Amino acid sequence: MAEIKRVERPLSPHLQIYRPQLTSVVSILTRITGNALIVGVVLVVWWLLAAAVSEPYFAVANAVATSWFGDLVFTCSAWAVWYHYLAGLRHLYFDAGHGLDIPTAERLGWGIVIGSFVLTFITILIV
Repeated sequence: MAEIKRVERPLSPHLQIYRPQLTSVVSILTRITGNALIVGVVLVVWWLLAAAVSEPYFAVANAVATSWFGDLVFTCSAWAVWYHYLAGLRHLYFDAGHGLDIPTAERLGWGIVIGSFVLTFITILIV
């Protein structure tokens, strides 16, 4: 029988030759922000639950929520909400069959990134 000679090569594009595009990064960040929002929700639910349980327990939860950690979580959650919202609007635009060419998709990607930071900054100023 003939001997089979196997060629060593990756089965899919490897990170050495594949460069992530803005559209794929925006899509991945949409999923990450959707899951990361859970952290902010858990902190708010814990704070509300502590308010319903007892005064000393609420003091602990309130100390965490109003500390630098709580501020960081709520600021990141505000950014994640705006990012996820704008990405959802982009997705609806794509679902309607618009903006599917590469230059428009990249402009929309940059719009989401920049818009989410601007809207987060405005939200922090207002609140």
